[in-house]
Amino acid sequence: MAVVNKLAAALAQRDGIPSQTNSTQASTKVATGRVKESIGVIAVANGDSTGSVLRFFSLHSSWRVSSLLASCTAITGAAADIGLYDLPTRNAGAVVDADFFASAQSLASALDGTNVTRESGLITVDKLEQPIWKLLGLAADPGVWYDVAATLTADATAAGSVALKGHFIDGN
Repeated sequence: MAVVNKLAAALAQRDGIPSQTNSTQASTKVATGRVKESIGVIAVANGDSTGSVLRFFSLHSSWRVSSLLASCTAITGAAADIGLYDLPTRNAGAVVDADFFASAQSLASALDGTNVTRESGLITVDKLEQPIWKLLGLAADPGVWYDVAATLTADATAAGSVALKGHFIDGN
């Protein structure tokens, strides 16, 4: 085994080490970026069914996700995918990736700020520095807004509230 010294992308860029710099990742989004916080709370009714879409807030394709926290009262029977949708004014609000963050996240028991950022497995540890557009597999940043939404994957058999709070780095 060898003793090595390695730098994260932002530090390699800072130090101008080309062999360790990945210009698509090294930016203020991974070092000294500003954190933006968004939160949305939605009431769920007993009988809201599978396929219902709950839109919480928007984020920009250029932003990096720092965390996405889910909270809810116990909504018996309910579960939801948590992902991205186009805005209603673009592509009629079509789904982009329904389970971008979480897949069939249970809402049946109360949650108190459960981090669901990586629950679906899409955002792996080696991809934590990447912006939304890159995580979506796009060749370039389209410069668009997406809605963060929960799509019920199981019917709600009790009423309650769901909240999502997101922390994002905008690179400014």
